[in-house]
Amino acid sequence: MKTVKYLLSAVLLITAIWSCTEDEFGSIDFVSTATAPTNVSALFDVTQDNTGTVTITPVGEGAASYDVSFGDGAAADATAKSGESLTHIYPEGSFDVQLTAYGVTGLKTEATVPLVVSFKAPENLVVEISNDEAISKQVNVTATADFAVSFDVFFGETGNDTPVSGNIGSTVSYVYQEAGTYTIRLVAKGAAIATTEHTEEFEVTAIMQPLNSAPTPPGREAADVVSIFGTAYDNVSNANYFPDWGQAGQGSSWAMFDLNSDEMLQYINLSYQGIQFDAVDISNMEYFHMDVWTADLDKIETSLISLTNGEKPVVSDLTADEWTSIDIPVADWTSQGLTVADLFQLKFVGDPWAGGSVFIDNIYFWKTPAAPSELIGTWQLAPQADALGVGPAPGDLSWWSIGDQGLIDRACYVDDTYVFGADGSFSNVLGADTWIESWQGTEGCGTPVAPHDGSNSATFSNDETTITIAGLGAYLGLPKAHNTGEDGAPVNNTIVYNYTLSSDKNTLDVSIEAGSGVWWNYKFVRKVSPIAGTWKLAPQGDALGVGPAPGDLSWWSIGDQGLIDRACYVDDNYVFGSDGSFSNVLGADTWIESWQGTEGCGAPVAPHDGTNPATWTSDDTTITISGLGAYLGLPKAHNTGEDGAPVNNTIVYNYTLSNNNDTLDVSIEAGSGVWWNYKFVRN
Repeated sequence: MKTVKYLLSAVLLITAIWSCTEDEFGSIDFVSTATAPTNVSALFDVTQDNTGTVTITPVGEGAASYDVSFGDGAAADATAKSGESLTHIYPEGSFDVQLTAYGVTGLKTEATVPLVVSFKAPENLVVEISNDEAISKQVNVTATADFAVSFDVFFGETGNDTPVSGNIGSTVSYVYQEAGTYTIRLVAKGAAIATTEHTEEFEVTAIMQPLNSAPTPPGREAADVVSIFGTAYDNVSNANYFPDWGQAGQGSSWAMFDLNSDEMLQYINLSYQGIQFDAVDISNMEYFHMDVWTADLDKIETSLISLTNGEKPVVSDLTADEWTSIDIPVADWTSQGLTVADLFQLKFVGDPWAGGSVFIDNIYFWKTPAAPSELIGTWQLAPQADALGVGPAPGDLSWWSIGDQGLIDRACYVDDTYVFGADGSFSNVLGADTWIESWQGTEGCGTPVAPHDGSNSATFSNDETTITIAGLGAYLGLPKAHNTGEDGAPVNNTIVYNYTLSSDKNTLDVSIEAGSGVWWNYKFVRKVSPIAGTWKLAPQGDALGVGPAPGDLSWWSIGDQGLIDRACYVDDNYVFGSDGSFSNVLGADTWIESWQGTEGCGAPVAPHDGTNPATWTSDDTTITISGLGAYLGLPKAHNTGEDGAPVNNTIVYNYTLSNNNDTLDVSIEAGSGVWWNYKFVRN
């Protein structure tokens, strides 16, 4: 006995429409966390022997059991558990099979699935065959017919005689190995022994251009990238993307391809093509990157060309019909003897030669971000008698030191802070009062005096032994002491200090020669925020969610089941070092979202894998995380969107502490009116 198996599509057949509860982690396309079953339908096995025997298998997402009403009035309703089947014999006719699916929470979903049982051969067969608009060489086939319940399609490709089956009214698809003309045969079947066929010659076409943009490059500091082409970074000057080296005579050409206002380079019938630009030094870069889309090339050869010593090639494999992201170590060229301090051209060669076309975007050189300065954070004078003093040599306080009484008398000065920002900024934060010296006015506690009042912007830089503070009125320790005197007016508003850091990075000893043989010495300690320490997501259903306002989780929250399903995410740690360092410690796996790959538990995805250095700072209401791929809560959410690529690799979060500083509530507006909310606890 021959059995026909088919599934009636819920989209076409369900007359009761309901909303689908999307369970994608972090989606905001739904406003309820209810878990009623979805996509409820039925699998029917109809025997082709004119007996009307039908095996019914209810199906649905999130369903634990089903009530089934056969719809012919000849039998009582039946019940089936998930995965079970029921058998029923029907007379000829059209029937509405009624399904009620129950979830484990007791919520239910009803659906009506029509069933046609006829002992006639299918009639009025209508077949639609089309090339898929998004997938190259894919053909879609839809069939409708009276008295039919399913159909088989034989796609006619040599070596493949296995049909693809579908339900009447549904669509089946097949991807060919090669474009061309094929004989497609469709067989429509019902409950009768007789069938009805349709045969058609059809031309299968390939898609020869990308339908989606290349991946968006990550945010990078200007010093970490040299861009040749693309919109993510500033490009080199005077770039010519078709300098015409004679390729036209080989049938090769060039165009600027516009994909929904996203421009990319198109090299047609690529023999060799190139780019010319003002010479650049990329000797401090580590990698060359480009994104390439092709329908018909196997490989691409990329040559860097130097003004000094010519060109050297590197070959990369390409994957047809999708973007190939290529990152080549610059060492692959320098190891061949190429000088990269004066690059002025790139050359691309196709394989096979002049046999296909490429679309190229995001062409740039890049390097791993430099480790952040160990000074980043907030510092203040150490609360000890030798924290400030002057003498004839570094570390010598024999002429004067602040002493224990001085710490009391000058409390308005001792509480001043010196803030080294992750972005290279520097600030004197003096509050309402600080210690005023006689050269500034009346000696004693008083309102800070411009320009040494912290109101002007300033920057810092450091190497292993010196700190350079640049900015009108900016200083460490005392505003008067600079490299050539004690008048508070350094040359070019710049002061260079000598320093050493303690092994735990929390004590900073600074000295400066303010004129010949006059050494001021300062000892600072890091002002450690109560945020310092290791945190993880709170083990409660409202620890993660999104809504239209801070603290509002009305759109979605992780829920108790989510804590179980995403245990690989809940155990992630967020480490705020007392030295200003920050780390995402994710372990072997974390929760991956669809924009990163296949949704579910999986290996962390760069750059959001915790491997890059990062820093943190905080004030009374905000936490600032700086570093490529560093984040709190979700890697996608930042201050301007949900694409995991914050401006300058920096994210600012709002926060409050509670429960003796052991609970950290964090919120961030990731685009207008979209607030992600997290609750962390100390680990």
